[in-house]
Amino acid sequence: MSPKIAEATIGEQRAMRQRQIIDAAMSLALESGAPSVTVAAVAKRAGISRSLVYEYFSSSADLIADLVLEELEYYKMRLMTAVEGINDPYEYIELWISEALQYVADGRHLLVKSLNSVAAPEFRKAEISQGHRNMMATIIEPLKEVSISDLGLAVTYLQSAIDAAAKRIDAGNDAALEIRHAQSFAIAGLRALAQN
Repeated sequence: MSPKIAEATIGEQRAMRQRQIIDAAMSLALESGAPSVTVAAVAKRAGISRSLVYEYFSSSADLIADLVLEELEYYKMRLMTAVEGINDPYEYIELWISEALQYVADGRHLLVKSLNSVAAPEFRKAEISQGHRNMMATIIEPLKEVSISDLGLAVTYLQSAIDAAAKRIDAGNDAALEIRHAQSFAIAGLRALAQN
C-alpha cells in the first residue's frame, strides 16, 4: 500500500512522488551503482508499486537520466560554492580545479561513472548534454578574463589536466599533492596560452 500523500494540490503530489522515486533511485545508485537502479528495486525502496514508477519514468534508463542531471547540478553547485566571491581569475581557476578534484578524492565521481555506464534514452541525451555544458560554463568567464582567445582549446587542456590528476588520485596517489600539481600545471599552461 502506498504511503498517504499530505500535499495540497495534484501538482504538489506529483512533485513529491517524483522526488520520492528519484531519492530512492539515488540511494540505490550510491549504495550499489547504476545496475541496481531497476524499476522493481526503486519501487520497493520507495514503498510504491512498479506501475506507479512507470507513471513518471518510461524505464530505468529514463530514471537514471534524471540521476545524471541531478549529479551534474550537484557538481556544478559544489564548483560554484568553491569559487564564490573570488574575483581574481587565476585564483578562481585554481579553486575550481581543486574542487573538481576533491569531488574525485571524495569518491563521488564513481557514481557518475556508474550512471554513465547506462545508455540514456535518445529523448534525454540533449538534456544531459545541456546539463554538462551548464556545469562547464562555470569556468568560461575566468578563462575569458585571462584573455585566452581560443576558449575551446583552453577548456580541452584544462579538462585533460583534471582527467590526468583524477586517474592518479583513483590509482591511490596523494590527492592533495595531485591537486597542487594539477593546479600548477594548468595555471602555467593557461598563462602560456594567454600570451599567444
